[in-house]
Amino acid sequence: MKRYVSFLFSALSLLSFGVMQIYAQEKKPNIIFIFSDDHAYQAIGAYGNRLVKTPNIDRIAKEGGLFENFLVTNSICGPSRANLLTGKYSHKNGYLANEGKFDMDQTLFSRLMKQGDYQTAWIGKWHLGSLPGDAFDDWKILPGQGYYYNPDFIDAKNDTARYEGYVTDLITEFATDWMDKRDKDKPFFLVVGEKATHREWLPAIEDLGVYDDVEFPLPETFYDSYEGRKAAADQDMTIEKSMRISDDLKVHAKFGLSDEQAAAKRKRITQRRYGNKVLNDREKQVVERLVYQGMYERLNKEQAAKVQAYYDEIAKDFDAKKLTGNALTEWKYQRYLKDYLATAHSLDRNIGKLLAYLDQHGLAENTIVIYGSDQGFYLGEHGWFDKRFIYQESLKTPFVIRYPKVIKPGTKFKQHVLNIDWAPTLLEIAGVSVSSDIQGTSFLGLLKANGKNVVTREASYYHYYEFPQPHHVSPHFGITTERYKLVRFYKGQEAWELYDLKKDPKELDNLYGQKKYEKTIQGLKNTLKDLIIQYDDQDAAKILNQAD
Repeated sequence: MKRYVSFLFSALSLLSFGVMQIYAQEKKPNIIFIFSDDHAYQAIGAYGNRLVKTPNIDRIAKEGGLFENFLVTNSICGPSRANLLTGKYSHKNGYLANEGKFDMDQTLFSRLMKQGDYQTAWIGKWHLGSLPGDAFDDWKILPGQGYYYNPDFIDAKNDTARYEGYVTDLITEFATDWMDKRDKDKPFFLVVGEKATHREWLPAIEDLGVYDDVEFPLPETFYDSYEGRKAAADQDMTIEKSMRISDDLKVHAKFGLSDEQAAAKRKRITQRRYGNKVLNDREKQVVERLVYQGMYERLNKEQAAKVQAYYDEIAKDFDAKKLTGNALTEWKYQRYLKDYLATAHSLDRNIGKLLAYLDQHGLAENTIVIYGSDQGFYLGEHGWFDKRFIYQESLKTPFVIRYPKVIKPGTKFKQHVLNIDWAPTLLEIAGVSVSSDIQGTSFLGLLKANGKNVVTREASYYHYYEFPQPHHVSPHFGITTERYKLVRFYKGQEAWELYDLKKDPKELDNLYGQKKYEKTIQGLKNTLKDLIIQYDDQDAAKILNQAD
């Protein structure tokens, strides 16, 4: 009898061990998606920039894969987040431009992730007008654009509170806190929504001046004449004319408020909003948020003293130089990059904290780590900052991914992939059926093949809408292939553009209308029309059908 019991115990132990092994093999991976704002691929070491320091983003690429042609479908902040959530083009998810109110009632992939037993959260910048609601199990988001210093956050109970500190540090703190408190029996999907590197590019105190010893070379196209490109000429996003000396570059900017200034502003706001009534606690909180609503007014006395001292030295140097013309424009370019990249420095450092958290808690081997931006950005190319255009610097977004035991370290993916493809890919990883209204295509097969012998799409469709403010970029749609780019501008400027990306990667020579490209243009127009029909972009179809 004892032998039988012993045998039975051994058999059950072996069976249990086998079941545990199978479970371990089938255990779903956790997913962290670090989603930054306006971070240019050309500002990252892994993408070839040897003057910047991004060791932690580079680490993700080195230990996983890097996408060389990850493209957006509408190069602007809020719509890019809507593309992520829905897997649909802007004309289908209804969020065409910033500062609208995103429809939360449509199918969102984060809700579908729950069907795969994933616990979900979004921490940080959201920027969609609506609150996340039940789209995530938990959330803690910045209202609107948020502030770099001492920002407000809204939590899943719809409570708003102000937190002392630098926004990137706080987002990391809240993200790791959530991972500490989550249900450990479930896989998790976490979006870490970063404010960095959005305008006005205000670095953390410890990063002030980190690039001050670097003289950045001017991009080849810095003094672009925009010849033959009417839409490129008719915009309001040049470093020369549109970048503000005080508001953007902090020359003679004032940081923080004195007690007297805060009291006077508090009195004005209270009188204007509430008259002479006695305020309740909620109303007092509203007034305090309005007192410190300016980006630079948010700093407390200690923060303001350090930041003010740094930028006062910048202002003193600027005043002494008495710059004009190209010298002034180039000075603005240098200050822009130094602040932009110093802001990115804190972003990268905090990505390092997240990676360290995974290592320290034994999560690294079963956690997919993604780093991407909502779109690309201009760092002086064509004389610009900002994004919006279909041209390469804003069309291409950085995207690196570490997927242990699936992606071989150091893999580079050359295929075209779109940001509407994020949702179906994450759903397939989670083992959840992809909703029929999702327009993107999963690239999980591409990841598993490590980029070899997999064709994604031969042409990528794009449509930008916001006009005329804030940067007066003419709305346009178009396609990009491996060799060519065809663009149709409408409203503001009415024009076609064609570029041979092999011969003209800087997109300076508009070939549209040249006789020798007639067959190429017609072929590309046919492809453009097919994609417009495929994605059911009816407004673009009407414009395309109009006589040129």
